[in-house]
Amino acid sequence: MDCIFCKIIEKKEPAEIIYEDGYVIVFKDINPQAPIHYLIVPKKHITGVHTMKEDDIEIVGYMLLIARKIAEKLEVNDKGYRLVLNVGKDGGQSIMHLHLHFLAGRKFLWPPG
Repeated sequence: MDCIFCKIIEKKEPAEIIYEDGYVIVFKDINPQAPIHYLIVPKKHITGVHTMKEDDIEIVGYMLLIARKIAEKLEVNDKGYRLVLNVGKDGGQSIMHLHLHFLAGRKFLWPPG
């Protein structure tokens, strides 16, 4: 498989890892869109929301829990932060491995773009 996120998970590609456990890995985005921009990536290769199976529900919920824990650790839960799941090429997904963007450290506008 030629998935950059799978290679990061397997430690075959470098990344600035923030957190890792048996289910997810969290690392800094190499093209940050905010002062804090992390990617929360399941270790199981799931192409995206559009290809999820019923048994993938737990990992997506777990990704949200990890996002909350990161917000608490960074003390941004009161100020706010943004979570983004891009789906497919037209939705802005450039890596076809499910990932949740965690953005913080500035005020975000709506609509996002």
